[in-house]
Amino acid sequence: MTEQVQLSATVSDDLIGKRLDQAVATLFPDYSRSRLQGWIKDGSITVNGEVKRQRDKLMGGELLVIAAELDVIDQYKAVEMPLDIVYEDDDIMIINKPTNLVVHPAAGHWDDTLLNGLLHYCPDIAQVPRAGIVHRLDMDTTGLMVVAKTIQAQTELVAQLQDRSMGREYEAVVNGVMTGGGTVDETLGRHSRNRQKMAVTGMGKEAVTHYRVLGKFRAHTHIRLKLETGRTHQIRVHMSYINYPLVGDQLYGGRFRLPKGISPQLQGRLKRFTRQALHAKRLELFHPVTGELMAWEIDLPDDLQNLIDSLKKDADYHEIDL
Repeated sequence: MTEQVQLSATVSDDLIGKRLDQAVATLFPDYSRSRLQGWIKDGSITVNGEVKRQRDKLMGGELLVIAAELDVIDQYKAVEMPLDIVYEDDDIMIINKPTNLVVHPAAGHWDDTLLNGLLHYCPDIAQVPRAGIVHRLDMDTTGLMVVAKTIQAQTELVAQLQDRSMGREYEAVVNGVMTGGGTVDETLGRHSRNRQKMAVTGMGKEAVTHYRVLGKFRAHTHIRLKLETGRTHQIRVHMSYINYPLVGDQLYGGRFRLPKGISPQLQGRLKRFTRQALHAKRLELFHPVTGELMAWEIDLPDDLQNLIDSLKKDADYHEIDL
């Protein structure tokens, strides 16, 4: 299913000498640069009725016309499911994602994802690419996500991700006792042998993760992390790279080990914690329509909070200063 886009604008004097792709980005800001460039390439954008190249310069006064189609998501089912909506208005939703929920359909998960739930809750969101999903969390990572309800909101929020003005902070529990906080600035790319994994590689994309210590235990550390970039599995790979893998991380955590002298309660808690101990705690962004700076924080889920409580009790018993 598709939606027709019919728009036009006249090239103003301040755009004289600009490239076509630069001018359309200014005149039609509700759409992303990549989408507009695609429409130029396939002839959906014309200049005085003629198809032009992206790099062609404009003289001023030309009539730009968009006659394009937008794909509407219709290959995925709308499925009723509970959604923990922290905030909602006409343009965005802030969702607290639970564990064991895939964000976007993929092999093995075609109709039990967040996208399926969004299509049921807000049918009009089918007109927005990826049903308004701006960024993703791994299946077992919990916490805050923003969803755009309009194409205009999605375009603006994606721009905030790209220019790093959207703030995202996480809390995690890692194996090992950190001496202090720091920054991991290491590029990430696909693992050379296991395509399901990411890895630090000199040929990858820039990835920067800041972290600070919230609490130290006998063999673990509770940390807060702030992302500058949002690469796939970024926190999990970066923490594993510096030898502090996340508790419960089945992909990057390495061999499971228990500290000596551990209580039966904590031993059971650690063995049962089979997801990565990672939670998207805080989200900050500029509202895509009003420009207002907005922020949300969400409590840790019960399983992660209970894990931290057990680690504190163990540290107290062994008289470890946090």
